[in-house]
Amino acid sequence: MIGSPANLFYGTGIPAAVLLFKRNKASSNVLFIDASRDYQNDKNQNRLRQSDIDKIVATYQARETVDKYAYLASFDEIKDNDFNLNIPRYVDTFEEEQEIDINAMQVEISQLETELADVKQEMAGYLKELGYE
Repeated sequence: MIGSPANLFYGTGIPAAVLLFKRNKASSNVLFIDASRDYQNDKNQNRLRQSDIDKIVATYQARETVDKYAYLASFDEIKDNDFNLNIPRYVDTFEEEQEIDINAMQVEISQLETELADVKQEMAGYLKELGYE
């Protein structure tokens, strides 16, 4: 199962999933690929670049889990998820946000406020020289 980006197919503004079926497959595992973030954003229509297609094909052929991109789920895992085939259920694309140092931010804000006050004072001096008081 391959999750594609939104607005990839004409007349379809939502992300679509492509399901590939193989007869007489040796295992009952299902490969989930989240290719929804790899595309070229064009004006009216998104499109897959050759590099995006190559990545999808290589992942499909390898049939292995790739962090933040693909997951090889067993039949039992799918069964435990009530046969829900929603790709985000299997492929975790969550990115942790960078931790913000509040103290450093407060220091930076104070410095910027000081610089702003200095610039305002300098600007007032220029305006006074020009006769605008």
